[in-house]
Amino acid sequence: MLERVAVHQTRLRVPGIGLDARGVALGARGLVLVPSIDRLVAFLALYTETNALGPLIASLRIDVLKSKLGTSELSLSFDAGSSDRMDRIAEVARLAGGFALTGSSRHFVQYRDAAAPFGYDAPEITATDAALALYHNTFSQVYEIEREIKLSSLLLRMMPYADPSRASETGPRFLLAEEGIGGSILSYLVRSHVQAKVALCEWPPESSFDDAPIKRYLFEVPELPNRMLALFRDTPGVRTFLPETPGAAVEVGFRHPIALKACPVFDSKKLVLFCGAGGEPLVIDPLPALGDVRALTKVSLGADTTEPRPAKPIQPKPIQIAVRLAPTLAASSAVEATLVANEDLELFRRLAYALGPSAIATTKVAVTPMGAFVLREGGIDAVPVGRFFQRIHSSIFIPSGTTLLPAVNSDVLYRALGQPQGQLVFFMPDASAVAVEESCFAPLEDVLLAGEQWAPVSGSDLAEALATSTPVVWLDPLGLRPMRRAEPVE
Repeated sequence: MLERVAVHQTRLRVPGIGLDARGVALGARGLVLVPSIDRLVAFLALYTETNALGPLIASLRIDVLKSKLGTSELSLSFDAGSSDRMDRIAEVARLAGGFALTGSSRHFVQYRDAAAPFGYDAPEITATDAALALYHNTFSQVYEIEREIKLSSLLLRMMPYADPSRASETGPRFLLAEEGIGGSILSYLVRSHVQAKVALCEWPPESSFDDAPIKRYLFEVPELPNRMLALFRDTPGVRTFLPETPGAAVEVGFRHPIALKACPVFDSKKLVLFCGAGGEPLVIDPLPALGDVRALTKVSLGADTTEPRPAKPIQPKPIQIAVRLAPTLAASSAVEATLVANEDLELFRRLAYALGPSAIATTKVAVTPMGAFVLREGGIDAVPVGRFFQRIHSSIFIPSGTTLLPAVNSDVLYRALGQPQGQLVFFMPDASAVAVEESCFAPLEDVLLAGEQWAPVSGSDLAEALATSTPVVWLDPLGLRPMRRAEPVE
């Protein structure tokens, strides 16, 4: 059993172990021990989901260990750096079924957990010449290093698994086409005006019976149109790859078990293509020069190219169609006007009593034979009556809940109407249009109130009343016998 490190403990038995600024037992290096290769892949997959291996890559080492009992295990060692980094690695290691340890180049002790917040220390140090000596609460074991595994080699040995969600991802792509179909794809991309670069790659013959190298066309497409995604994915002889990181790409519809963008082990001067469905990865080393596909298209020259003949201008036939209004489910914006019919004017008068001072001050109205056009910038929601109109131009309104067909710019429609100056054009639901002079719109507060009758009231002259003196009343004292002069009542 290991000993827990106490608060402010300064002496530890494991060589190379010290206390950091937070009092946590920490060595110069960290180590993750896993029982099998699949647990190692699980650890790397979980860690690279949210963390990059860039800070660890310079010191990262993966070894196959051999114990005295003859069992094989794997270790992943690296520079510990700080207890914050080790805390994250220890959490992932526990989730992947491994053990997190810290130490120096040879002796490693279990890293801290919830039972020992400041870490562990070994009560006795094993005297051994083995390459590694590990101390854990559940075991103490020495190991010899059997061989080293390069991270890049491990990534190449992993096969991508199917992930249909990646088939619809957009972005740059690599197209790898067999030699027989590569020329057709090149012409197709040029005719479709798709920007792309192309290179011719060669691989050694698959067997000694082949006397020529294997040639394939490699296309680099910055953005592939959506209509071509399924075409290249389902065409035999063509494989589509999504770039994951500079120097590596994975076939569309598949995902690598480890996030390759978090593993900076690929050379940008090379290209590794991870094939799905159990295919071996294709390594292009070095990456050949890529050229624009338009430079490889055929050029046809006429009989005489010295003086091109001028083309005769042809007057095009006019194309004129009527404006239509179509219903739409899109939310209407800028609803700033309403047409109150003549039969609804009485209701509009009653609503005026409920309008606030701000609404009355910012509303304008124009009375026409069709009814009252009410206009308010910022929204006509304060007047919930009539037929509503949304503003599509400073001088053009269309009914709310409709859209203009053909879908031309509002400035184009304004020019088609003859650029009416000083008029507001309202399109009715039947696509007919009426214009109202802007000068006809008056502020609602100026035309709202009816003329009130009033009558004069004369006032009285108060000067005479104020000049009258006020009488003064004196009361004589009653004395000791106030009833002496009272006469009896018969």
